[in-house]
Amino acid sequence: MKFKNIFKTSFEGLRVNKSRSALTVLGIVIGITSIILIAALGQGAQNLILGQIQGQVGSKVIEIAPGRQPKGPTDIMSIFSDSLKQKDVDALAQKSNAPHITTIMPLVFGSESVAFGSETYQATIYGMTDAAEKLYNVSSGQGRFLTEDDVKSYADVVVIGSGVKEELFENYNEAVGQKIKIKGRNFKVIGVLDTKGQGMLIGFDEVVIMPYTTAQRYILGIKHFQHLIVEADTEENIIRTVEDIEITLRNSHNITDPEKDDFNVTSQADAMEMVSTITDILTMFLVAVAAISLIVGGIGIMNIMLVSVTERTREIGLRKAIGATDSDILFQFLFEAIALTVTGGIIGIALGAIFSLAAAIILTSVLAMDWSFAFPVSAAIIGFCVAAFVGLVFGIYPARKASRKHPIEALRYE
Repeated sequence: MKFKNIFKTSFEGLRVNKSRSALTVLGIVIGITSIILIAALGQGAQNLILGQIQGQVGSKVIEIAPGRQPKGPTDIMSIFSDSLKQKDVDALAQKSNAPHITTIMPLVFGSESVAFGSETYQATIYGMTDAAEKLYNVSSGQGRFLTEDDVKSYADVVVIGSGVKEELFENYNEAVGQKIKIKGRNFKVIGVLDTKGQGMLIGFDEVVIMPYTTAQRYILGIKHFQHLIVEADTEENIIRTVEDIEITLRNSHNITDPEKDDFNVTSQADAMEMVSTITDILTMFLVAVAAISLIVGGIGIMNIMLVSVTERTREIGLRKAIGATDSDILFQFLFEAIALTVTGGIIGIALGAIFSLAAAIILTSVLAMDWSFAFPVSAAIIGFCVAAFVGLVFGIYPARKASRKHPIEALRYE
């Protein structure tokens, strides 16, 4: 029998049993839709995080954190190291050690209760310098930002986020010039940051920024830095600057073996690559979980096809009696199984795209997140191919069973 006739016969068999065919396709549709939706949301999340990193921190920024980069469970405690000190800042500030560094900003942070009158708010305290305004692309919509003199004089001044202002100064038109209390000490509000919205790194709407010297002495009670933020002169010199930083800090800490580093250096390119790797792994894991439904759908197809073979025993016997071969019957039922899964794959891809677009719109408008729609072409192609493969694999057994029926016995079946 020609393939054209086999196709025609297969589709006629599916058309006659519309309800059963639709229910069979449903399992594949759910599986493919889930894969497309998860892959699209994973790509959207990755784009959002990378966009936040690029938008909040410049591409020339390098971060130095205490403790070596964790490579396993035993290294987790190393991130709490107090290895970064003022001597390290002084060493990095020397042009002979790191000629391409333009800015060095010590950074300390912690969480404390902030009070104004009867109002209190649990805020994140950041100890920074005036360089934060440029490094993190923030600005004071009201008042001013920190100055170098504030840092040198351990000034009791703060710049607050717009969210902190709303919580503490809801009944006041002006926050600048007012005094808030942190750990029993009064701090003068000198500025209010412009609203930044929800960020993935630092939520500047909910922060209280003060000179790092003040935060160290009066709030945190520490003498080390929790991070050092460094900016290189050009993007081309980032790799060289990272090498200079590592060499300088090893000399400062008397380290001869790089495996014993008590610090780790990360550029924004490294951070973005790390984020991409993590989100890719999570997305692949979730896609793999969703793909289980395809296996379930495939088993459903096999069961339905076996029932179909039993119900259509007389039809098989009649077709064989008028000349259909075993291979004709085999291909007929195999094509039916593949047609079901491919149809489910196409519908699933379409629904996955629609749901992904709807999710992007909802996340952008309702949650005020800059979520971009990303259609995962590779996931769609893989999903379609997997759907066809599932139809082939789980359709072989029922098709072979149908092809091996003896025509006389099949005609006698009731």
